[in-house]
Amino acid sequence: MKPTGTDPRILSLAAEVAKSPEQNVPVILLKLKEIINDTPLGSSELKKIKQDIYCYDLIQYCLLVLSQDCSRIQGGWTTISQLTQILSHCCVGLEPGEDAEEFYKELLPSATENFLILGRRLQTCFINAAKGEEKDELLHIFQILTDSLFWLLGGHVQLIQNVLQSDHFLHLLQTDNVQIGATLMTLLQNILLINSGDLLRIEGKILHSILDEVVFKLLSTPSSIIRSTATKLLLLMVESHQEILILLRLSACYKGLRNLLNKQESGTEFSQQLSQLVDLLSPKIYKEVEEQKLHQAACLIQAYWKGYQTRKRMKKLPSAVIALQRSFRSKRTKKLLKLNREKEEEAIRLRLQLQRQRAMRVSRELRLSMLEIVHPGEVEKYNREMEEKAALIIQKHWRGYRERKNFRQQRPFLTEYKAAITLQRAALKFLAKCRKKKKLVSRWQGLQELTDARRVELKQRVDDYVRRHPVSQMSDVASRELHAEAQEQLQHYFMGRALEEKGQQHREALMAQISTNIEQLMKAPTLNEAEGKEPELFLSRSRPVAAKARQAHLATLKHIQAPWWKKLGEEPGDEIDIQKDEISVELGTLFIGGTKPP
Repeated sequence: MKPTGTDPRILSLAAEVAKSPEQNVPVILLKLKEIINDTPLGSSELKKIKQDIYCYDLIQYCLLVLSQDCSRIQGGWTTISQLTQILSHCCVGLEPGEDAEEFYKELLPSATENFLILGRRLQTCFINAAKGEEKDELLHIFQILTDSLFWLLGGHVQLIQNVLQSDHFLHLLQTDNVQIGATLMTLLQNILLINSGDLLRIEGKILHSILDEVVFKLLSTPSSIIRSTATKLLLLMVESHQEILILLRLSACYKGLRNLLNKQESGTEFSQQLSQLVDLLSPKIYKEVEEQKLHQAACLIQAYWKGYQTRKRMKKLPSAVIALQRSFRSKRTKKLLKLNREKEEEAIRLRLQLQRQRAMRVSRELRLSMLEIVHPGEVEKYNREMEEKAALIIQKHWRGYRERKNFRQQRPFLTEYKAAITLQRAALKFLAKCRKKKKLVSRWQGLQELTDARRVELKQRVDDYVRRHPVSQMSDVASRELHAEAQEQLQHYFMGRALEEKGQQHREALMAQISTNIEQLMKAPTLNEAEGKEPELFLSRSRPVAAKARQAHLATLKHIQAPWWKKLGEEPGDEIDIQKDEISVELGTLFIGGTKPP
């Protein structure tokens, strides 16, 4: 989808590229440099222009031009160098949006590969060039190409691994030319300064090839520039990665490297870096490096462990804080409730005291007022009346206490009386249903004698009904069959109803018995209050129930009598095992309603 608000210069340039012949496209694309240079660096306008350039496929046109033969391009290597600058500046800082996957996985790797291929072509042209001016121009173009590649890698660090693993880059690094070799060594040094971690992610064979080439240039090249750059590059690799130092120290391929480095000339510009490299490759320094590596590993392990412990404590901290807050709030709430309860009790006590005092004062005032009103000769009579009233109140309270005590003593008998009434009621209902059932299933007794007038009246009503509701004619055989079927269904209905009533009566009797037993159990006296043969009224006739109750009773007694250390780790719902030989019980004892037969 094309963006809105596109720069008109980009629109006109894209239209011109689409309409122009193929040989004029590179020269037209050079106008992008002027558009980019006119826009302030780092501004939002520059980002919008880069997005427009990418959306109108002008970056793809630049890639296509760079993949062509330079002899067919108008302007030659100069045009190509400017297009590489345009391509690198457009790709850095570009936000592709919806086409991000295509941009990062296809376009950028293709651009770096084209840059390396152009470098190899430019290297061949430089070596084959005869004139000095042409060589200087080609070397300048090669430096522009490497600068563009470095700019692109600086904006997209993930491309460094692709460059280091490329065969074209390795071929460029293996050149014998001093100028190109120095430029490539500087490029490699700058790349490792950006991100040296990608050096260990490449294949071991390629890493060995790069190290071999750097060591070869350091030891065999007469140029001090290349030797200085190679020394700095090798020192950077060794200081950044201990694995490379171990490889140079222990590998058979680099045996004697330290002796060869010691033989290098002293007093040069890079003698300090060279001495540092020799010191790193010495056994003493190697041991220090190993110790330093172990120290760093120990510090890393400690950091991870301390981080893990800290994160673990931080995870538990909210729950601990919540528990602390809950405990504090609970204690505070209990304390406040206790204070409020004490205040309420104190207030009630004071109120009761005030009420007693007020009642006492009112009583005394009343008595004084009565004494003032009563005639002196009737004071004794008034006192006697007051004493009688007080005696009546005392007698009333005493009688109430005595009757309540008698009621509590007579409660079992009242319970039995109510149970007997309930049983009698259920028995009477059962007998009434039985009589009703006998009446329903009794034989047909026939109809009572009808008078002639009643018989004429009924015949007339039947004739009127038949006249109003005529029916289809039915043969005698069909009528007899229908009558027999009706008689059979009627008999089946009466028999089924009798069985259903019998089952209903049985269920009601059981429910009445259960309710009676429950009521009797609820109102049963405690063992301390039981007297005589009252416990025998609650003996059970069910042997399984008696056995289960006996087992539960023995289990409870055993659990209570067990020492405290045997109860450790028990849950409230755990069952207690009882030996089978301990369950020796007469199965006629337990309380469930009913009485034990003699």
